[in-house]
Amino acid sequence: MMLPNFQNSYQWPFISLDQLDSSFSLQEYLQALIRKDRENVGALVALPPGQDDEVWQYEHLRQLCLELNHFVVQLETECNRETCPEMKAEEWLYLCAAHQAPQSVCMICPAQRYTYHSNMAKLVSCQCCAIDYIVHTLDGASTLLNSNRFFPSRISIPEPSLKHYQSIARRLYRIFAHAWFHHREVFESYENESFLYARFLHLSRQYKLVSQQLIIIPDGKLSSTTSRKVSAVSPVMVASPITETAPVSLANDTRASE
Repeated sequence: MMLPNFQNSYQWPFISLDQLDSSFSLQEYLQALIRKDRENVGALVALPPGQDDEVWQYEHLRQLCLELNHFVVQLETECNRETCPEMKAEEWLYLCAAHQAPQSVCMICPAQRYTYHSNMAKLVSCQCCAIDYIVHTLDGASTLLNSNRFFPSRISIPEPSLKHYQSIARRLYRIFAHAWFHHREVFESYENESFLYARFLHLSRQYKLVSQQLIIIPDGKLSSTTSRKVSAVSPVMVASPITETAPVSLANDTRASE
């Protein structure tokens, strides 16, 4: 039995933003832009005329989470508890924020161990294997972005909720960083088709979502196509309104970054 050909399943005609009339018009427009030309990350990130840049960032973060789920499927072929028992990116070790609880046994993944603050006085976080960290991070980001408490509307963003953008982007970046340093072939294969990291980096630099000191993937060592995309935007060195603390390198300190 032959399977149906789905090659053109998502090739809907491009519809301009002024032709869309719904609460989800920006999401639909962004997805239409991606289908039209995913390589042109500058055009994808550019704010449409007359639109709110805070809502535009929100839609991008939602879309990044959606597409990163597809990336995780590719990553799972070689990233598991045996190959990557800790969430690392080169010498950086990241601790999962999904397990902050006072119990001596983690209720989410009892097989894992807790990690202490440097003063060894407070039990704060569970050290997941890399793939669990990635899944928990995506689950947490998606839950937050779909929370009616923090994001009750798709047409305006409450001022107090803006602080979550940097936290979400910083944690999503770690997924790319782990893949680049430890699963380079999977990273480059997916990136050469999706240009997802190039888009993420362009978005982060344009809106100062991730501090430049936390960008640990060297632009010059990316594949030639992706490198051209990310080099189109110069690194932004201006401090963001909400300053994030850089993770502490394990090479210089015993502490790890949450």
